[in-house]
Amino acid sequence: MTAALPASGAGLDELDRRLLDLLATDGRAPVAGLAKRLGVARSTVQQRLLRLEASGVIAGYTVRLGVPADEGITAYVHLTVDPKFGTRTADELAVIAEIRELHAVSGAFDLLAVVRGPSPAAIDAVLDRITRIPGVVRTSSSIVLSTKVLRPPGPGI
Repeated sequence: MTAALPASGAGLDELDRRLLDLLATDGRAPVAGLAKRLGVARSTVQQRLLRLEASGVIAGYTVRLGVPADEGITAYVHLTVDPKFGTRTADELAVIAEIRELHAVSGAFDLLAVVRGPSPAAIDAVLDRITRIPGVVRTSSSIVLSTKVLRPPGPGI
């Protein structure tokens, strides 16, 4: 039996990395197709997938929906947070449905929120709500005008 890999991905060999590259491109690829493209047996791919899933290298499979430009607006909101309110502020931000992602970041700001709404007025309402949360000291927002490059994350990214 093969030992589990650490979640960090350390211990991946070349076949693991090639398999992850293929899955990053098409997460719905059938095992038989993956095996053929990798030049290995179907059972080898299945065993690798089970090991990568069990070790946490593969955390799950998902669908990423494409959003046409006319179906909403995305804003990136940088937040400065009073350290005394850090966890509480993040918890309160997490319940706002329009906040699709929330990241702790380095640099001049503490958090980066990706906000999605149907209109500029909806984004404005979310920004007003964010600024009323205890601990939020300052925000700086940027509205996405267009997306020039969008790639799925690959192995190790």
